[in-house]
Amino acid sequence: MAGAAVANIYYVQPLLNSVGAAFGVSEAVAGLLVTCAQIGYVAGLALLVPLGDLVERRALIVRMLLLAAVASGVCAAAPALPVLGVALVALGVLSVVAQVVVALASTLAADEERGQVVGTVMSGLLGGILLARTVSGLIAEVGGWRAVFAVAAVGLVALALVLRRALPVVPRTSALPYPALLRSIVGLVREEPVLRQRMAIVACNMAAFSMLWTAIAFLLHDEPYGYSEGVIGLFGLVGVAGVAIAPVAGRLADRGHSRAVMTALLVLLPLSWGLNALGGTSLVALLAGIVLLDLALTGAQITNQSAIYALRADARSRLTTAYMTSSFAGGVCGSIAASVVQDAYGWGATCAVGAGLGIAALAVWTVTEPRLARTPVVDARDVRVEV
Repeated sequence: MAGAAVANIYYVQPLLNSVGAAFGVSEAVAGLLVTCAQIGYVAGLALLVPLGDLVERRALIVRMLLLAAVASGVCAAAPALPVLGVALVALGVLSVVAQVVVALASTLAADEERGQVVGTVMSGLLGGILLARTVSGLIAEVGGWRAVFAVAAVGLVALALVLRRALPVVPRTSALPYPALLRSIVGLVREEPVLRQRMAIVACNMAAFSMLWTAIAFLLHDEPYGYSEGVIGLFGLVGVAGVAIAPVAGRLADRGHSRAVMTALLVLLPLSWGLNALGGTSLVALLAGIVLLDLALTGAQITNQSAIYALRADARSRLTTAYMTSSFAGGVCGSIAASVVQDAYGWGATCAVGAGLGIAALAVWTVTEPRLARTPVVDARDVRVEV
């Protein structure tokens, strides 16, 4: 479910040429549609995800999915580019329902299985990110770019109906007024050193992830590969292999091995970039590097969220907002850096920057974790829930 929701903001990426041709605009102008979806997602993280602590979450999820279906339908029927841009902003805002689901899954899970449950949901979410471009390209080849959003709208309605029956009613955990609820996110960042640590790590990791998936299209399009856009889109399937393996990290975290697992995963991240560098001329090395990077990133994401959700049982949606804002900011910076570095200096330089980001995440962990490990941890079950 989380994967289907978050995929909405990535469907447009492989469609830019078709959309530009349909509305008679340049690729550069059409490229702004990606920014529209990203702006909407950031706004949703800040304004809607915290509502998960303030309102009943099943109703919130169902309503957001239905509104996202409406926004997707407007995208499919958009008569002009500005209408499509506004609809994509709305779709981005509502796609943060995926993050509401992650926080809900953490709340419903027992303490001893929280890592595994979060791992399963996050794997679906990251799988949706990776597969969105592939699915979008395949549908567009058969029915055109408008069909992508039409199919997505139908899927979102069906998903809302299923979740309306499947999810339990989950009472709110906070009675704070909405403005105070938003202000409290800053307080959480200030008060929780573990949250700050994991925000720094995920910013580096997601920057590396975005660098790979932004720059790899340029690498595979040029010699020695020379692949078509359709074939390039299929590389997202390779990344899913790493995502599928990563939930093991959640199970190990549940068994008390989270620190060892996190260290190993953060070591793997820069190593994966070494394989990716060899992938400039070796397809086997490139495929191995993609799988290793996605495994390391997904495993670290699961371990991070298991750690932050153990901090405050009454504030899991707000913890999600803080954490995912940092994650998304890192991803945007990584995409920009990849475009600049790949164009100016080539694949080798891109891999060097990616490895540097991995080393930075490992350095944050190495420096901060020994001190935090000596800090007493308040069990989430001992936190008084605000009603």
